[in-house]
Amino acid sequence: MKKRFRSVPTGLAAVLLAVGAVTLPVPDAYADVDVSTQSIKGADGKEYSVTNHVVRSALEKSQSDGKRKEWLVVWAGDENIADTAVPDVRNLPGSLGGGFGKVTNAAPGPDFLAVIDATPGSPGYGQVVNTVTVGPLVENEPHHMQYVWHKGDTIYAGALFGAVTYAFDVTELPNVKLKGISLPTQTAGGSVPDAYWVLKDGTAYATYMGGPVAPGPYRYDDGSVHVGNGFAGSPGEVVRFDENARVLSQSPAATPGGDNEKLCANLPRLGEATCANPHGIQAREDLNTLVTSDYAEPRNIILDPVKAPSPYLRRPTVRTWDISDRNHPKLKSVSYLPNGPRSDPSDPLHQESRAVMEVTVTNLPGHKGAFAQTMQGGAVFYTPDITAAEPHWRQVFDDGAANPGFDPANDRNGGSSNGGWIQTSPDDRLLYRAIVGRQPGTFGPDDPGTTGGVYVLDISKLVEAGTDYQCNIDTLEEAQHGGAEADCPTLAGATPINPGKPGQGPHWGAYDNFVLGPDGYYHETQQPQRLAVSNYFVARSGLDGDHKVNIVRLGRDGTVRVDDTFRDEVTGEVGVNFNRRSWPHGQFGNAKPHSELFVVADADVR
Repeated sequence: MKKRFRSVPTGLAAVLLAVGAVTLPVPDAYADVDVSTQSIKGADGKEYSVTNHVVRSALEKSQSDGKRKEWLVVWAGDENIADTAVPDVRNLPGSLGGGFGKVTNAAPGPDFLAVIDATPGSPGYGQVVNTVTVGPLVENEPHHMQYVWHKGDTIYAGALFGAVTYAFDVTELPNVKLKGISLPTQTAGGSVPDAYWVLKDGTAYATYMGGPVAPGPYRYDDGSVHVGNGFAGSPGEVVRFDENARVLSQSPAATPGGDNEKLCANLPRLGEATCANPHGIQAREDLNTLVTSDYAEPRNIILDPVKAPSPYLRRPTVRTWDISDRNHPKLKSVSYLPNGPRSDPSDPLHQESRAVMEVTVTNLPGHKGAFAQTMQGGAVFYTPDITAAEPHWRQVFDDGAANPGFDPANDRNGGSSNGGWIQTSPDDRLLYRAIVGRQPGTFGPDDPGTTGGVYVLDISKLVEAGTDYQCNIDTLEEAQHGGAEADCPTLAGATPINPGKPGQGPHWGAYDNFVLGPDGYYHETQQPQRLAVSNYFVARSGLDGDHKVNIVRLGRDGTVRVDDTFRDEVTGEVGVNFNRRSWPHGQFGNAKPHSELFVVADADVR
């Protein structure tokens, strides 16, 4: 392990930066950056590193009140010409292809973790205190980390295009260390890592959405052999990592005999059709059950700036796994979500069941349910018992019923809402949801699209009803206005992100599971008071967002509002803007924030 330390004066003079039609001052923000590099050897014998770029003045400002700090850690990618050349996003203000202020550096640059002061009331609230660049790999397309962080956890962070998983040590925030790295050669049974779920023993399960790295037959750890159509194709797998990103096992998501050929397309076509492209992942260790959702055959959706050649490349399936043997997850069931009252046979891409991006489990003993959501389908589904041999899922809410909560001008059509993040509250009372919104023109040239944001559902009655629940969205009226049954989820709150800008809402989020106690230390809470959301999906899909990260205040009753005190240190606008010329690590231009976590240094949490 190597460490190098130096202090680097960047000395940026104050300049005027034109972003679109607005001229904004850029202060000399990064004139005092302490740089330290630490490296480890990968399985290939090469060195992989992280470099911390701590802004001394920003850290001193944050610490000037003498209070312990809470941090927002954001996994972000460098914007490059492959992103800005996509026709749908090339006119992003500040991008290479358009806008007035060409702030982007389109050459390959480092991806990084941004460490932001997220302590309410802090003098440095919203300031980027450190950027932790990873090397030597660039243009990883940073994607997801785990859904929530607990004291002592490794942060697992995936590189979507590079098929790499990083393991970060955050015990000494704002500084970060690299604990380990998993390369594609370690996970030859899958590619395109998506999401992570950390177990109580500190290990993690990960979804690798894409197919085996090389096309053809692949023998998995359980002895089964499945034929794949190559990198970023199908079928995917579930990987278990130790705390240092060492692979403990690889488990196939494919079923013997394949899936429904009519509903599960593959390109190139496979002898046995499969929908096995796991994306979302959550577990109930007390129930020995893991749940994953199949989203899409990724290379045909996100690796090429073209429309997918078939709507059936987006998946309608949810899988449950028996994890009694933690190191050998065993696929237990494959459920096909039903279509609902909006379903149009002539438009299968926007049927309620299409593109099951995420799942979220309930948390409390006695509750066995889970929720699933669809990105193109724009619907929320529920099953009361994930331990059942064949879980039965029903639609319990439609994104269209929440649309007017973001903007009265929004219609009530939930199709193609582009919803992403969904998460139950720790006490199982609320369900949090992030919505990008429908892009203009989705349903034709006269379609204005819809504004997105964050909405919260009260799910208490539904969860308490257990297997006797009655809710079922089976009429258009219910889809547009909420379920008629007494135990259906009800809209508790909604707030727009980027009001009046269709298709510019948040894709991902995280809840703040910490509160500052009277002893001056942080403690975990069952009743989060804040959410953080990021407005970025994958640029090369044409769904790019505005690259901002916002914090949303959350009421006990589920009401939500954007925190207007969490502001960008450069522009002064609400939300931290990742479209900027300079970072603590240099003038690399715009960056793409995909996922975030609330994290506290080990010494500051009890």
